Amino acid sequence: MTAQLQLIPLDGLPRVEPGDDLARLVAAALGEGALALEEGDVLVVAQKVVSKAEGRYARLAEVRVGDEATALAARAEKDPRLVQLILDESREVLRVRPGVIIVEHRNGYVHANAGIDRSNIDSDPEDPRVLLLPVDPDASARRLRASLAALTGVSVQVIINDSFGRAWRNGTVGVAIGCAGLEPLRNQVGEQDLFGNVLEVTEPAVADELAAAASLVMGQAAEGCPVVLVRGAQLAGGAGGSAALLRERGQDLFR
Repeated sequence: MTAQLQLIPLDGLPRVEPGDDLARLVAAALGEGALALEEGDVLVVAQKVVSKAEGRYARLAEVRVGDEATALAARAEKDPRLVQLILDESREVLRVRPGVIIVEHRNGYVHANAGIDRSNIDSDPEDPRVLLLPVDPDASARRLRASLAALTGVSVQVIINDSFGRAWRNGTVGVAIGCAGLEPLRNQVGEQDLFGNVLEVTEPAVADELAAAASLVMGQAAEGCPVVLVRGAQLAGGAGGSAALLRERGQDLFR
């Protein structure tokens, strides 16, 4: 990785609505900012705008609550309708306490409340709705990358990020839940450190590191900056997607 890394927010992106062409919105924001994509650039895109463009809203009034959700809602002190959506989006419930349900999402990530969110979305208090994660964030990243290439002539690398908590640590950080055109892990096994020692396990999660860095620029409240252009990362190309970032269950010491 280069010694200099630029994180450039894309200003001027409008509020994203279901059915919007996200690639065209990004291309227009680049033009307004007098920015031209270059080979090797990475676009980090907030999950929320991807979900909005894909219409991943759910109205709580339309949710049919089952017995499992009712019982779990009492333990978690949550709306049973929200809990039903969490179950629908998950493979397994791992931990429960008042206010939070830790699950294994159907896409493999372990996180709180299946990534379902109420913040920064337009919702009628009389008819509330929530936003779910994209059905397949890697596929979303691939589509965005292909559309941007058609519009700009440059095949940028794409990361879709979301905010996750971590075992044993307070607070949230940005992580990559989808990516396209890059290797999300940098395997340095076999390389030497400053003193000539051979590295045996070193494998930086470069997609997560960039997702976290971009989150600092995006903000978490009313900043309104869902897309960040990263320049200078020099990530290796790849087509494997974000699955490489998921630890196999047999090696997961926290489950």
